[in-house]
Amino acid sequence: MTQKIKKERLDTILTSKGLFETKSQAQAAIMAGSVKINGQKVTKAGAQFPEDINDIEVKALPYVSRGGFKLEKALKEFNISVQDKICLDGGASTGGFVDCLLQNGAKKVYAVDVGYGQLAWKLRNDPRVIVIERTNIRTATAEEIYKNLETLDKSLFAELTTMDLSFISITKVLKNIKTLMNPERQEIIALIKPQFEAGKGQVPKNGVVKDKSIHVNVIKNIVEYACTLNIYPVNLTYSPIQGPAGNIEYLIYLSNKQDHLSEEKIRTVVNKAYEHFSSNQISG
Repeated sequence: MTQKIKKERLDTILTSKGLFETKSQAQAAIMAGSVKINGQKVTKAGAQFPEDINDIEVKALPYVSRGGFKLEKALKEFNISVQDKICLDGGASTGGFVDCLLQNGAKKVYAVDVGYGQLAWKLRNDPRVIVIERTNIRTATAEEIYKNLETLDKSLFAELTTMDLSFISITKVLKNIKTLMNPERQEIIALIKPQFEAGKGQVPKNGVVKDKSIHVNVIKNIVEYACTLNIYPVNLTYSPIQGPAGNIEYLIYLSNKQDHLSEEKIRTVVNKAYEHFSSNQISG
């Protein structure tokens, strides 16, 4: 009788073999098309292979963290050019968004984070990056952000802001973000994390919001609030990577140029996200 070969998820295999420190890093590499098995590129982290497989080829990751893949998807789907733009990144952390902005031609990136010492070394030493640590984007002033400028000329303020924030609702920071941007040109790409946007009693103890209707309402609330600030929704997509606990996340594109995002579009994106992750679990 032939013994059944035990199979395991590819991200688990790569981690157990020591090719990546964490499963999240392995997932990011797989998504980027940086992993080949038996000479064939594999892009699904949940793909099953024999545990003892050895014909594995791994290329270097294109970004310092998996956040880069999230922003990359948004830039492509929203057809946004970053070339020669002055950018502001809130919640910079290791710098996945910052790295993606630079690789897409950003002229300058103000990397803001409430923490200290997290930004990747290669970004910290890039002359295009202005590192602003121990600074809360919710309360930061233009004087704090643009202290490198001789004068607070608003035409030199950021025209594109990206955000990947935790433990706070986007609605708590948007008003202040506007004061930190060029008043004539304001584009915002924000990562929406339902677990930090949902109301009391809507987030289970495990922190994973699975109710589709809550996801839809969370996005609608952000859209409605943004409009009161004259920041309008242009487009929406889901993040290609789930949060660490398995939460589905979204990326929304906002602009000071009037536009509209229908509830039908919101529901369509939420449904597509659920369909995608029900067949291909990618968290990180």
